[in-house]
Amino acid sequence: MNRIIKLKNQASVKRINDGNPWIYSNELVDLPDIENGSLVKVVDNKQNDYGLGFYNRNSLFAVRLLFVKEVNLELIKSRISNAIMIREKLIENPKFCRVVFGESDFLPGLIIDRYGDNFVIEILSAGFEKLKELVVKSIIQIYTKTQGILQKNSSIWRIKEGLTTEDEILYGEIPDTLTIEENGIKYNINLLKGQKTGYFFDQRLNRLFVQQIAKKSKVLDLFCNQGGFALNAAKGGANKVLGVDIQSEAIQSAKKNAEINNYSNIEFIENDCFDYLKSNSDKFDIIISDPPAFTKSKKNIPEAIGAYYQINKLAIRNLEKNGILLSSSCSHHIFEDKFYEIIQRAAKDNKRSLRLIYRGLQSPDHPILDALPTTKYLKFFGFIVD
Repeated sequence: MNRIIKLKNQASVKRINDGNPWIYSNELVDLPDIENGSLVKVVDNKQNDYGLGFYNRNSLFAVRLLFVKEVNLELIKSRISNAIMIREKLIENPKFCRVVFGESDFLPGLIIDRYGDNFVIEILSAGFEKLKELVVKSIIQIYTKTQGILQKNSSIWRIKEGLTTEDEILYGEIPDTLTIEENGIKYNINLLKGQKTGYFFDQRLNRLFVQQIAKKSKVLDLFCNQGGFALNAAKGGANKVLGVDIQSEAIQSAKKNAEINNYSNIEFIENDCFDYLKSNSDKFDIIISDPPAFTKSKKNIPEAIGAYYQINKLAIRNLEKNGILLSSSCSHHIFEDKFYEIIQRAAKDNKRSLRLIYRGLQSPDHPILDALPTTKYLKFFGFIVD
């Protein structure tokens, strides 16, 4: 029998009825001392039943609703299967994509990325941590050729949920490296050592845009990681491409990816991107800035705004007249209008003007749940800089 938890008042009911699965701790009558990750039944003061959810008394999100009366293998398998069916409609090569995006696929706190016959999962809720055996069974039953399932546990959200941060192979074997393909480009990926789940599928369409506009250009890819934007520029016929990243492993991986694609018009250097821009005397036709999140909490928003302003101001200073700035932010605490304003201010302080030519979001394998604004986290703008 699942514990019943009561909503304090009707203020949160509309949000829940609109499909937002998060119930905050201050919205509940009490916070019972039961095991984190337990399933609880949520009702309001009129005894309306909102179904089961994952409970965590130590989390800001005290309950993550699943909007069902029963949670079992068939439910999880059905929701994963439905998410996969959507990707097969939306993604050109669904062998390599995010097949489950947490709350947006009605599986709160569960991320699943597919790399051919290998899968990487991230569990960001105590509830799914308790049910991960059912997740593994679901994947194996849906994909009968599954070779390996790796759980990556480095996210800060696991710490906030009171969960461990050690990675774990949950099924089979994970190869040291494997090859994926996106936008006609091959990448060598190391799932065990790679950031997050191994590769950032969310920039797929924005990388393709770079490929489409890069012909005969001199291109700079800042925070290049494994070379995604740089490689797309090279494939698109850029005259010269330079990728910069502070992480040695990322640069080595990027160089390897350029090699396997036989791109000779590309170079990667290990350097701090801010320092590189400050000391650089060359001008570029296209500059891409795709930094890691400068903030993952509200308290650091002022510092993040300063960092986004500085990197865009420096990038604009390094652009040719009528050059193109492509600037991205994955910090969900920096909303789209604020990010746009930051870039405008950076241009104005350089005495340059902007013309918007492209506005991107995360790839459709990262769907946005309208009722939960935090699922709309990736911002990507393209400007002609006069």
